[in-house]
Amino acid sequence: QVQLVESGGGLVQAGGSLRLSCAASGGTFSGYVMGWFRQAPGKEREFVAAISWGGIRTYYADSVKGRFTISRDNAKSTVYLRMNSLNAEDTAVYYCAAKETNMAVTTRSYDYWGQGTQVTVSS
Repeated sequence: QVQLVESGGGLVQAGGSLRLSCAASGGTFSGYVMGWFRQAPGKEREFVAAISWGGIRTYYADSVKGRFTISRDNAKSTVYLRMNSLNAEDTAVYYCAAKETNMAVTTRSYDYWGQGTQVTVSS
């Protein structure tokens, strides 16, 4: 059983940057694909980015490609999401998630979820 705790959210002006962190415990972190998702008010939870076990492969939603970077430090059991050039449409609760085996972009594919961290971008 994996426990995930996100941190690093907050209020930022449009054009600014934030780095989210997600610390994992209770499992073999290096054995999990890690993903970031987000959910804006009144909208469904959507995929943002994913990273493979060793960090070699990454995948991004078109809406964040070129602005966001996912990375991981297996020694620290932590996955990061660096977010640059933020805009109001990025306002959401951001969740990290973990799954075994293959990369995936759907919420139902992930087995473990954190509680989320709020990101608010002011225009």
